[in-house]
Amino acid sequence: VQLQASGGGLVQAGESLRLSCTASGSQFRGISMAWYRQAPGKQREWVATISSSGMANYLDSVKGRFTISRVNAKKELYLQMNGLKPEDTAVYFCNRLPPPYAWGPGTLVTVSS
Repeated sequence: VQLQASGGGLVQAGESLRLSCTASGSQFRGISMAWYRQAPGKQREWVATISSSGMANYLDSVKGRFTISRVNAKKELYLQMNGLKPEDTAVYFCNRLPPPYAWGPGTLVTVSS
């Protein structure tokens, strides 16, 4: 399975970004998918999960600002990020819930204050 995340960039605090993730080579529809992030000098952390039926869960610090969604027919996962804060700066990765597929390169989100 290959996971390709995209949509990152440099934004100012308060602005929005929409991340996309395309999964290729394996079943996607019946699998819970997630977004993770890794800030400079920190361990990778879980951000949000969406089940195969569309139920979502979020890290407390992003609740109300981030929305995870998916389009199974396209094998695509999304993360709408609003009200971005400097502490959201990180490389964002998509993957399934553990055990993970091989990690892709992620996409860098930089939020300036």
